[in-house]
Amino acid sequence: MGLGIGPLGFQTTIAHSVTLSGTGVHSGAEVAITFHPAEADSGIVFQRVVGEQTISEFKAVSSQVGNTDLCTILGFSPATSIATIEHVMAAIYALGLDNLLIEVQGAEMPIMDGSSAPFIDAIEQTGIKALSVKRRYIRILKPVRIESGASWSEFTPYDGMRFEVEIDFDSPLIGRQAWKGDITPSVFKTELSRARTFGFMRDVERMWAAGRGLGSSLENSVVIADDNTVINMEGLRYKDEFVRHKTLDAVGDLALAGAPFIGCYRSYRGGHKMNANALKALMSDPTAYEIVENAPQRQRQAPREVIAVNAP
Repeated sequence: MGLGIGPLGFQTTIAHSVTLSGTGVHSGAEVAITFHPAEADSGIVFQRVVGEQTISEFKAVSSQVGNTDLCTILGFSPATSIATIEHVMAAIYALGLDNLLIEVQGAEMPIMDGSSAPFIDAIEQTGIKALSVKRRYIRILKPVRIESGASWSEFTPYDGMRFEVEIDFDSPLIGRQAWKGDITPSVFKTELSRARTFGFMRDVERMWAAGRGLGSSLENSVVIADDNTVINMEGLRYKDEFVRHKTLDAVGDLALAGAPFIGCYRSYRGGHKMNANALKALMSDPTAYEIVENAPQRQRQAPREVIAVNAP
């Protein structure tokens, strides 16, 4: 089985609380987040706090997703929403964490180095704790596909958790790239977690002028100049870092299913909005998936159950 997430199919949380701080990529403000252990069946919950006061709380499921233009946002009002959750959720999902309370001092996640690696490191340092309740999985039963112009995304049945992501940019530096693989903690950590967010210098300047991307810098983003060269002194971490980061984003966006899925997710020229819409299309068709419990195995078909995993 390609999942390999969590010990023996039981739910997990972290052993101890851990705090990270950094800059919000869009606000440019200093923000801090604290991961707290949570009980079984709690799910992943984000709380936005100011001082000691909680001003909003969101369960990390697709029904709570608001804007997806530049990042994935939980909530529908800037005064209470929590932005840029995808890199954090990718780390949580890939390491097989089911239950966490994430306390956020600010309006968005810290961008750190633009990848999921700092969140992976923090989770591994505090440790993962197995709980006594079995994990639930979403098994894909039939293809579900959405299209938007030349872009498309789809779920198909597969005995594992697989991602096949392809990008196609009108840039000689990027061009057409693809990444395919089954997601396990080790695969995500070695092949995807260090891939950074990226953008073109002309777009960065436009975002700054619009009051967005104020925390973006060469410390947390791969920046492509007008002459199609990478400005960052260290260059690329992977030769195809661009598609690897798009895959990382997709892992984080699909973590909002509310449970690990057993199937293959494929996309061409996708992004946060396509990922979110594909997930909503899947969850809106109860004939396209079933909820199964415990660690999936090739030789055993788990019984079908009716469990609302993607409810607010």
